Amino acid sequence: MLRTRTWVILVSAAALILAALSWYLLGTRRDSRIVEILQDGKLLRSIDLAAVTEEYSFEVEWPGGGSNTIRVQPGRVCVSDADCPDRVCVSQGWLSDQPTPIVCLPHRLVIRVAGETAADAAAR
Repeated sequence: MLRTRTWVILVSAAALILAALSWYLLGTRRDSRIVEILQDGKLLRSIDLAAVTEEYSFEVEWPGGGSNTIRVQPGRVCVSDADCPDRVCVSQGWLSDQPTPIVCLPHRLVIRVAGETAADAAAR
């Protein structure tokens, strides 16, 4: 009887710890809505998508010529226009709950969720 009760207590404690850890990790990831805009590996701007209340746009210019227009709305961001030849960055759509980075290779621009690497995004 003592052995069964001990196992029930251990399993219950482990389940409680796992549930608390899952709640913490999932809650932290949702609250972290910081997006980084990098060009040639340098941080240009950091945006907290959770704090955005109104839509706005701004332009990022590549020193070698060319530019990307970044559009920000509450909870999401995208490249709305670009003068690069293939415009793949524009067709990538919105970066919001899916943290796959938006990349413009000709202008060396990356828009990503803060703290995530390409391997993190690919693993999702």
